[in-house]
Amino acid sequence: QVQLVGSGGGVVQTGGSLSLSCAASGRTFGTYMGWFRQAPGKEREFLAAISWSGGAGYYAESMKGRFTIAADSAKRTVYLQMNNLKPEDTAVYSCAATMKSYIPTAAYEWSYWGQGTQVTVSS
Repeated sequence: QVQLVGSGGGVVQTGGSLSLSCAASGRTFGTYMGWFRQAPGKEREFLAAISWSGGAGYYAESMKGRFTIAADSAKRTVYLQMNNLKPEDTAVYSCAATMKSYIPTAAYEWSYWGQGTQVTVSS
């Protein structure tokens, strides 16, 4: 079992930045960690993922350039730095973990989820 606790959401103006955190505990060895978001009336959207060994991370094409994922394996914490935020970025952001040997982009392939944190970007 993997437990995930996300934090860091809030309200920010257009063009602002926010950093989200996700603390993982339990059997995290070998997992990929990812971030998703879900806006009202829309499906859950894959944003980025990374392994505990670090590296550059893997991003959805539309997220490249504004969002950066990072992992601190010692703290077992994953971060999502979001810059130049836009009103369309308003959503509930959730971290997730998967034991798969590849990075899936479909939400149903991720086994563990954090509670989600609201990000609101005002215009």
